[in-house]
Amino acid sequence: MTEQAGLLFNPNTYDPQDFDPETRRLLRATIDWFENRGKQRLLQDDLDAVWVSDFLEFVKDEKLFATFQTPAEFADGDPNRRWDAARNAALSEIFGFYGLAYWYAWQVTILGLGPIWMSDNVVAKERAARELTDGGVMAFGLSEREHGADVYSTDMLLTPSAEEGVAFRVTGDKYYIGNGNVAGMVSVFGRRTDIEGPDGYVFFVADSRHPNYHLIDNILRGQMYVSTFRLEDYPVREQDVLHTGVQAFEAALNTVNVGKFNLCTGSIGIAEHAFYEAITHAHNRILYGNPVTDFAHVRAAFVDAYTRTIAMKQFSARAVDYFRSASLDDRRYLLFNPMTKAKVTSEGERVVALLHDVIAAKGYEKNTYFREAVGMIGCLPKLEGTVHVNVGLILKFLPSYLFNAAEYPEIGTRLDAADDEFFWNQGPTRGAAKVQFHDWTKVYERFGDVPNVVRFYEQAKALKELLTTAAPDAAQQKDLDFMLNVGHLFSLVVYGQLVLEQAENTGLDLDLVDQIFDFQVRDFSGYAIGLHGKPSSTQAQQDWALAAVRKPVVDEKRFGRVWDQVVAYDGSYEMRP
Repeated sequence: MTEQAGLLFNPNTYDPQDFDPETRRLLRATIDWFENRGKQRLLQDDLDAVWVSDFLEFVKDEKLFATFQTPAEFADGDPNRRWDAARNAALSEIFGFYGLAYWYAWQVTILGLGPIWMSDNVVAKERAARELTDGGVMAFGLSEREHGADVYSTDMLLTPSAEEGVAFRVTGDKYYIGNGNVAGMVSVFGRRTDIEGPDGYVFFVADSRHPNYHLIDNILRGQMYVSTFRLEDYPVREQDVLHTGVQAFEAALNTVNVGKFNLCTGSIGIAEHAFYEAITHAHNRILYGNPVTDFAHVRAAFVDAYTRTIAMKQFSARAVDYFRSASLDDRRYLLFNPMTKAKVTSEGERVVALLHDVIAAKGYEKNTYFREAVGMIGCLPKLEGTVHVNVGLILKFLPSYLFNAAEYPEIGTRLDAADDEFFWNQGPTRGAAKVQFHDWTKVYERFGDVPNVVRFYEQAKALKELLTTAAPDAAQQKDLDFMLNVGHLFSLVVYGQLVLEQAENTGLDLDLVDQIFDFQVRDFSGYAIGLHGKPSSTQAQQDWALAAVRKPVVDEKRFGRVWDQVVAYDGSYEMRP
């Protein structure tokens, strides 16, 4: 049995033939840079909390960020420069595979660029393009120590100035700001002292090299530089102003829509590398005269981890298609984005936990990537916005998704070399509840010969029944603890839909599809029992919960075939020493 080609990222065999030649070259060059540095250097730099300056030299030499993060309009004639979410996702996965610090430098640059590319400030855009060409990185100055990402309460204060060439003088602190130590352009959110309310919001650009920009500290211990900085009487010129009023607020939210999608692919990369180490260790470790992988619970954990990783990849890849095809008339991406931030990254945590339960103490050893994975995988659902915030956002789409389907043209796989211009023209952030979706039931019905898809579809339809016959009352709708459980149930339905759509597009092995929905059935049952136990659940809701519990369809032969796929990864990848 051989490993399933292309299902897990493998640096030894990776060749993304669907991309253009320069994209393929740069993705391969990135892999080769990490592999040539070797595992020992990679892990030691993490242990010693070494800032990723040598990586940024590579980025500069190859013009990597410039090629992947510059919209075509500002590409200065370079046909390879564009904002292409498909290849960005591929690069993000590679960075996650080798270390979160490298992913983070890339991720925060995307966030810092968001308000710039969304603005009408051509001077700032041209400056950003030059900074990227010169190897620079960006930062996103939104969060504050006292207020988190609560933009309504920002204490970054802009006072109008009468000085020639200076529009404002700014004083205030920002906290949890990646790349704040070196960013040539920091997109900073603040508010004017002379205008109350949303009309006073301003997004502007600061430079970390300016004498009035004071870098205070790296608030984390590790390679990532997550800064806190202070602007003290900082001069903001007209050419530094990106957005004012409500548009500044919308730029903040729309930047999150673009940038934080990358959380899912970073999580996937971490899970994949951890998987390789775990299966190679466990399958070659002998306990009581047998390989560890002869134990039934170990095989179950590996099959679960493997299929959850495949599902993460299937969902995320399909979400890219909707992102790239979005328009003001098709905003389905607004649901799929918090799904990638909350659901996919939480699954990454779960995968690493399953693998850690198998390899146990081995996962703490300093010569393993797994040690990094254990320490960092939880950052992705937490560092960039907590799961409950994103699940709360997901809930806004529930009524329209389940009960108000619309017709849309079919969206195919989007790996074409197109510039994703809509990202910078997303429009107002209001109206999430009015976004419509295509009929989610159809793809489930097309998989009517896959036993666990059928069983999960029963549960998905039962969710509609709950919301029709025993819907949360007014008090429960204000009870976030209760509603988050409903949100997780709903998320599973959305997750399954895109997994199935991608399975159709890629011809995914039906054994894998069936095994994926084995855990989908179990997860739904778990959340149903959770709802049953909530303090505010009614008798009707408790009765529904028990009736919605299902056992997956057991098929030992199918499980065995999937296990054969898992064990085929033994020794298939190990990073160069």
